[in-house]
Amino acid sequence: MSDVDTISRQQRRAWLWLAYSSFLFIDPIVQPSLRLWLGTLVVFTIFLGVFTVYVRAAGGVRSTRFWMIAATFVLGLVTFPWNTGGSTFFVYTAALLPFGIVSVRRVLLLFLAEAVLVAGEGYLFHISWPNIVIAVFLLLTIGCGNIFFAEQRRADCKLRLAEERNASLAAVAERERIARDLHDVLGHTLSVIVLKAELARRLMEQDPQRAAQEIADVESTARTALAEVRETIGGYRSQGLAAELEHARRTLDAGGVALTWKAPAMGSPTLSATEETVLSLSVREAVTNIVRHAEATRCTMSLATTSDGFYALLVEDNGRHIVQREGNGLRGMRERVHGLGGRFSVRSEHGTRLLIELPITSAQARQRATV
Repeated sequence: MSDVDTISRQQRRAWLWLAYSSFLFIDPIVQPSLRLWLGTLVVFTIFLGVFTVYVRAAGGVRSTRFWMIAATFVLGLVTFPWNTGGSTFFVYTAALLPFGIVSVRRVLLLFLAEAVLVAGEGYLFHISWPNIVIAVFLLLTIGCGNIFFAEQRRADCKLRLAEERNASLAAVAERERIARDLHDVLGHTLSVIVLKAELARRLMEQDPQRAAQEIADVESTARTALAEVRETIGGYRSQGLAAELEHARRTLDAGGVALTWKAPAMGSPTLSATEETVLSLSVREAVTNIVRHAEATRCTMSLATTSDGFYALLVEDNGRHIVQREGNGLRGMRERVHGLGGRFSVRSEHGTRLLIELPITSAQARQRATV
């Protein structure tokens, strides 16, 4: 529901509060007199104008509503000495103040000041004490009760705003995820297509049969890319680190880069689906960068566990390219790793060294890592 709809609904509900003004007519009915009736009707007309301004000021200038509340209280002070039903204006004041002032302490101080003024006026104009006690009791009771309702409404508004903000942040995060994954998927696959297409062009005259095979691989890779894009749009799910490593081996081989994989000393670690996805995408992006930019001939990858409870994926190459600034791919990797509470570092002194560390979430795996 929009803010405009909420304000409109509150305005319609506020008109129901006019029912409390009927107490103003008890004295003229019980003790009828022309003077009392005329005075009551004049006061009621003025109050209608004040209340209308207050209701229409909802969502607008807050000071206008404060002045209308003050005018209502003054109207009660003017009416109470000759029409005890004027105490209903004190009730209106107490009921409306908590919704206009956020500070509970300030509202309570205003209630106390109003109670003192009502009691003082009653003493000055010799109003019967039962009427004064009833007026003060209603003022404090209804006012304190509305403090609770006002705080509840503010909490509901904060909750609604938080939910809207979370929904907005979730939408932004999802767009960023899709952008990162599309970059990783398409960047890697298109690089493979370019490499194989260049290889097929060079082999076209020398080895037509091999060139035809490379063209078939280009077609197959393009179809795979289309399927991967569809998976990415629907929510990327890695086929597993082992499948990604095999894919990396073929890609590096097509680019003339020899891959060496160093298996963990204690067997393959138990990775969660999220951890495996992050590591798989990191391998894919690293391989893409090596093929595109590194001018390397060798690449070494290893996955191990550290003594302080992390999975450590290390990717090294002997390329000549220096990483001067992070592109979208490296930035996407860093964001994914940090999102899992991991550590990310990349250095390019003698070749490029990429280290990704993810915290071990399994208690059993953590125990194995510290043995």
